[in-house]
Amino acid sequence: MIKNIINTLIVFLFLGLLVLVFLERNVVFESVSYSLKIWTTTLIPTMFPFFVISDILISYHITQYIPSFIKNVFSRVFHVSENVVTIFFLSCISGFPSNARNTKNFYLQNLISREEAERALTFTHFSNPIFVLTVVGGTFFHNEIYGIIILISHILGNILIGILFRGKSTPCKNYTTLKTKSQSFSQVFIHSIKSSIDTLLLIAGTLTFFLIVSSLLIQLFSFSPYPGAIIKGGLEITMGLRELSYLGIADIYKVVIAAMFLSFGGLSVHLQVISQIVETDISYFPFFVFRLIHALLSGGCAYFLFHLMKILI
Repeated sequence: MIKNIINTLIVFLFLGLLVLVFLERNVVFESVSYSLKIWTTTLIPTMFPFFVISDILISYHITQYIPSFIKNVFSRVFHVSENVVTIFFLSCISGFPSNARNTKNFYLQNLISREEAERALTFTHFSNPIFVLTVVGGTFFHNEIYGIIILISHILGNILIGILFRGKSTPCKNYTTLKTKSQSFSQVFIHSIKSSIDTLLLIAGTLTFFLIVSSLLIQLFSFSPYPGAIIKGGLEITMGLRELSYLGIADIYKVVIAAMFLSFGGLSVHLQVISQIVETDISYFPFFVFRLIHALLSGGCAYFLFHLMKILI
C-alpha cells in the first residue's frame, strides 16, 4: 500500500516537472549548457586522472605496498582493517564518488566486511583536492588561501568522524586477500578507463538533472539569491558554491558554508553514492547521517581556521 502511494507521488511529481520543463524551456537550456560546460572544463580534468589511477592501484592491490607501520597506526586510530585504510587514502586523493566506488569494489572482492564498508563510507567522503583548491578557491572565491582552509576543514571533519565515532569493536580480520589476477596491464588499463568514463557520465547526468531542478524551483518560487544558493548547494554543490561566491556576505561565512556544502555533498553526490552501492547490501542511511555531522564539524573547523589565518597573516 505504502509503495503504491510512493509510486503515485513520484509519477505526479515528475509529470509536474515535465510541465515545468516545457514551460521554462529557456531556463532548462541554460542549465544544461552550463552544467555540461562545468563538467567538461572542470570536473573531467580534475577527476578523470585520479579515477583511472585509483582503479589501477586497486587492481594491483595497493594495500600490500603501503608500509605496515602506516597501516597499523591508522588501523588503531580508526579501529578499521588495513583495507579500509587503503580506501581512506585513495578517496582522499581522488575525491567523491570514488569512496563509494572503492568501497563497493573492496566489498565485492571480499576484502572488507559489510560493517566495514558502511563504516568506511562515513569518514572517506572527500572532495577532489584539485577541485577545491583550483575551482573553489581560485575560480569561485579568487583566493587560494580560502581554498586551503576549506580543504583542511573538509579533511579534518572526516578524521574527527573516524576518531569520535570509531566505537569499541575491533576491525574484522576475516576478509579474503585476493591474489592479483593474471591480467595484462593493457587489460587493467582499458577496464579502468571504461569504469572511469561510466562514473563521469553518471556525474554529468546527476549534475545536469539537479541543476535543472534547482533552477526551476528558484524560477517558480522567485527565491532571493540567499535561499537560492542554499537550495542549489543542497542539491548540487558546484552550482551552490558558484552562487555562494556571488552573495554579499562576509568572507568568513562564505568559507564556512562552502566547507559545509562540500562535506554534505549535495543530493547529486548522494545519488551517485547510492548508484554505486545499490546492487549490494551496503546501507546508505549511515552515510546520510554522517554527512550532516560532517557538515557541522567541517564548518566549525573552517570558522576556527579562518580566524587563525587572520591572526597569522
